[in-house]
Amino acid sequence: MDSVDSLRERDLKILNFIVGSYLRDGRPVSSKSIAGSGCVGSSPATIRNVMVKLEAIGYLSQPHASAGRIPTDQGLRQYVNNILPRKASREDKESTPIFLETMSSRRWDFGLLLSQASRVLADSSDNLGFVISPHISRVQFQTVRLVKISDENILIIVVTPFNMVLTESIRTELVISQQDLDRAGHFINDNFRGKTLESVRQTLLEELPRYRMKFEDMINKLIDIVRASVIYDEGENRIFFQGTASLLEKADRFDWDKLRHLFRGIEEKASLVRLLSELISLDRVKVLIGSEVDIPDIQDCSLVLSHYGYGNQILGSLGIIGPKRIPYDRIIPLVDRVARRLSHAIAVCSKEVSI
Repeated sequence: MDSVDSLRERDLKILNFIVGSYLRDGRPVSSKSIAGSGCVGSSPATIRNVMVKLEAIGYLSQPHASAGRIPTDQGLRQYVNNILPRKASREDKESTPIFLETMSSRRWDFGLLLSQASRVLADSSDNLGFVISPHISRVQFQTVRLVKISDENILIIVVTPFNMVLTESIRTELVISQQDLDRAGHFINDNFRGKTLESVRQTLLEELPRYRMKFEDMINKLIDIVRASVIYDEGENRIFFQGTASLLEKADRFDWDKLRHLFRGIEEKASLVRLLSELISLDRVKVLIGSEVDIPDIQDCSLVLSHYGYGNQILGSLGIIGPKRIPYDRIIPLVDRVARRLSHAIAVCSKEVSI
């Protein structure tokens, strides 16, 4: 079978025209319309032969015998691969709201910053925008404080080396006083500064005898607290969604049952967060199309995502979920731009805040 390496420049121009037309109009594209566009200097008969070749490769499909062709997921992938390098690297001149300007220079709300970023993604793309907050157990900390807020709840406060404050309330059956929590916090800060709570738990388990001889019962309680934070973090890591109404307006582009499952996943959040978190990569922008998305609830969608962070540490991911017929040439630089600006906002706020 032919592969992309066997495609001539004319073949790629025809494929790109079909994809662009389909993304814009959502209708099958005929050889006559391609010939009339002037994108290639070929007759309708020659163009039809090329379309048959592209269909054999798997880039096009024909919904009906008398209809033109539409791109498959594989055809959309080839199109995106062609535009991704230049779109992700281009310094786009389009304006994106600078959400940093709304933040106080002395007391910044990290959750509000992430919520604003998801709103920018949704409003600027007219699709579903999301931002996933960092795993509190996987972020390097400068200090940790443990506060008893009730008999069954402990508040974990983590301050990062770049002055970001993260909090998480966990449920526990431990009988523990605030004095013991203060001792546990001091122990963590004195011995593990610059580490993550996840690594603290692992170290305590590996070196339990050595630490237990010195700190006795406190170490057992500390392990339970840290374990609870890791487990809770895996299931309830927060996600910020905006733009669900925009997807409903595009319901004709989805399989309705799959769209309903997507909204159910958004309501339940925890399972969707775990799945989306696994997609974080070092790529500046990652695009997953239809069947490439190994998440049953959104296999009728396309996903464009990137990551944000501070320095060399990736904190979380953000992106857009929409129908496969999204304007990739506009969405790709948008996601890249918002990821960069969110990272910049975190860096600026961290320098201005004194903890």
